[in-house]
Amino acid sequence: MARQKGIIKLKGTIGDITFYKTQDGHLAREKGGIDASRIASDPAFQRTRENGSEFGRAGKAGKILRTALRALLLNSADGRMVSRLTQSMVKVLQADLVSERGLRNIIDGEAELLAGFEFNIRGKLGTSLFAPFVATIDRVTGVIEVTLASFIPANMIAAPSGTTHFKIISAGAEVDFEAETFVVENSETTILPWDSLATAVITQTNTVTPASTKPLFLALGVEFYQLVNGQMYALKNGAYNPLALAKVSGV
Repeated sequence: MARQKGIIKLKGTIGDITFYKTQDGHLAREKGGIDASRIASDPAFQRTRENGSEFGRAGKAGKILRTALRALLLNSADGRMVSRLTQSMVKVLQADLVSERGLRNIIDGEAELLAGFEFNIRGKLGTSLFAPFVATIDRVTGVIEVTLASFIPANMIAAPSGTTHFKIISAGAEVDFEAETFVVENSETTILPWDSLATAVITQTNTVTPASTKPLFLALGVEFYQLVNGQMYALKNGAYNPLALAKVSGV
């Protein structure tokens, strides 16, 4: 991989060189690789086919989870979140000790490995919200809940420069990775001042299907705002809003 320099940036293929644009700038690379038909049929590439199958399954699982949490992710995700989540899903699949290689899946894997996943590396929940919270998932009732004791925002939330207000957001999601369906409920506080006055106790209850046998997820985040001339604006278009999976319960 080479980096393009100069005034004119190329896109496309010239000879054996492909020019393309990424988040890291304009790059170029030499065409290569093995013919796709050979990979699909040659016994020597059996492991490659198995890895490809599982990687595709991980990508699809990540997409379902992202769709379930879409309302929160609209303002709380970085540009490489999709690829990072896929990598984490691969680890979940690889924890499947029941299925054959190439057929491993999320249901038989360890969904709990996703706990702590940060959707926005530019503003992580773990380095933004220091107020203690209790996250619970009750499969019997379907209640997915988070409670934050009273806290002083200026002391317990590390906010980006320019912040005047914030709100706490959460979601409880029940995801059926096989049927590609989900049940989700979201909660949010009112927009609160980021100051030295203690908040009230915050409890957010999100309910999914009682007695579910599907993986359950609790996402928790913070959105930052700036008050300008009586109007509230999302700070820097939400670039530093943290959101993470605070708790996960597998099958």
